[in-house]
Amino acid sequence: MFITGYAVTAGAAERLVFGYDSYGNICGRKNTYIQGAPLSGQDMTNKKHVFFLNSCSLEIKNLKINSIALCVSSCPQEQLNSLEDIQHFAKNNGSCLCIYNLNISSYTLNPKAAELCPTLPVPPSKSFPLFNRCVPQNPECYSQFASILINVVNEVDVFHRILSGIMAGRDTVIGLSVLALAFSLIMVLTFRFITTLLVHIFITLVVFGLLFVSGVLWWLYYDYTNDPSIELETEKENVKFLLGFAIISTMITMVLLSLIFVLRKRIQLTVQLFWVANKIISRVPSLLFQPLWTFLILIFFWVFWVAVLLSLGTAGSAQVISGGQVEYKILSGIRYMWWYHLVGLIWTSEFILACQQMTIAGAVVTSYFNRNKSSSPRHLILSSISVLFCYHQGTVVKGSFLITIARIPRIILMYLYDALKEKVGTYLCNTIHVYTTTAINGTNFCTSAKDALFILAKNSANIAFINCFGNFIIFLGKVFVVCFTVFGGLMAFNYHREFHVWVVPLLLVALFACLVAHSFLSVFEVVMDALFFCFAIDMETNDGSPERPYFMDQELLVNSCGSNVDTLAGR
Repeated sequence: MFITGYAVTAGAAERLVFGYDSYGNICGRKNTYIQGAPLSGQDMTNKKHVFFLNSCSLEIKNLKINSIALCVSSCPQEQLNSLEDIQHFAKNNGSCLCIYNLNISSYTLNPKAAELCPTLPVPPSKSFPLFNRCVPQNPECYSQFASILINVVNEVDVFHRILSGIMAGRDTVIGLSVLALAFSLIMVLTFRFITTLLVHIFITLVVFGLLFVSGVLWWLYYDYTNDPSIELETEKENVKFLLGFAIISTMITMVLLSLIFVLRKRIQLTVQLFWVANKIISRVPSLLFQPLWTFLILIFFWVFWVAVLLSLGTAGSAQVISGGQVEYKILSGIRYMWWYHLVGLIWTSEFILACQQMTIAGAVVTSYFNRNKSSSPRHLILSSISVLFCYHQGTVVKGSFLITIARIPRIILMYLYDALKEKVGTYLCNTIHVYTTTAINGTNFCTSAKDALFILAKNSANIAFINCFGNFIIFLGKVFVVCFTVFGGLMAFNYHREFHVWVVPLLLVALFACLVAHSFLSVFEVVMDALFFCFAIDMETNDGSPERPYFMDQELLVNSCGSNVDTLAGR
């Protein structure tokens, strides 16, 4: 909290992209007065571009450009050859190109106007999208200006280049996040009303999506590699990341296509499993609304996290130098705490998702162990949430922390590993089983984990046989959402190539799409895992006799087992 508070207080993320003048004013924003800088604290809402007084003779020293920078409302589109031209441009366009305290009427009268106004002639220029700088357009000035700008960008540390890319492409990132939400809702509807035909269509789309994204990545890598205009270090980094993404995507595609080919004959069993899960959801329809609340909370947290990240990278203090000009001294120590901030992102996100899983598991447990199947208890979700916050917050915190520790080293391949590992023979307990045991017994995390392992050790092969195919289809649903969201991001960022640092924003979009898909589709995953774990406990404590009947109704037994109770029980 201290780091967050200080970063928000001392940081100014707008400086990275919107730019600021030599007097500490951020262009396009209202500014506060800085003691000792008389030209600071001005309202620059309508002045969104940074203009250098001597743009044709810039020099750089210690990452500082030697020219005075001003915030202007528009860049001069034509060459200005005299002070009269500068005055005429200011009157007609409302864009003052001279020092702020020099009145427009004094441009041609003040004897010091030549020092307070741009070096003549002023070349025509237009705004550069990433940093909002007025870039001269005539060949001589442009080559020198571009050389200085490239040197500045290349010498700026990677952290600031990443933050600049995030801010420059923020509208695209928001649009892609909404696209991920739309794809997740489509997948929820697909799994809710699933049929054999829908499964075939869905798998076909996943196959084409994987092949298409891999092909697009290789095509972009080839296109960028043969682009002679690439000069910025950030663009070269994009090429390297594209190669890495293309290789990883191709490997994942090959593995998933192989698994789809092997498991293609289990589609009918998958439909039956989803029928069982949907039967429980039909009894508690409010389960489908849980991902929506989780998504809204995740959105709020992610916006907060990105805001703190941007502030963390610009945390510093303003220092007044000669002539009333302002320089910002960046605090190198605190801005390198991004790794701690990243751990907080993963842990908090997992905590939010764990609360959803615990809520769903509690509702499924209550519904399952209710003898009167025709009349489920009322307000199951509210009751489960109440129990969660009153008794099981520690369990959820500990479970999400353990996931965070295990997830950081394998953040990219985490779901792939869970989908591919063999579950026959030795079955590893996951947090859903722990949360289900907690909902049944009311015990803490460690005790619930021990009890869950005991149940799974006796029923590992049977539960794995039932859940393996359903979980794999759910995993493909997450792949579908991430795959098509990333494809949309590749097209959007490639279309706007001026967003030079777009690889990391695209990676954040992919991570967000993964979390959103996991949030929505985990309803089916948690319901199936909790349902069949409850059934395993039911089989341990009951024998189906009139004295000790099973809690699961006979209709669900027939559809889940495929034949009879003894088949699932392994008897």
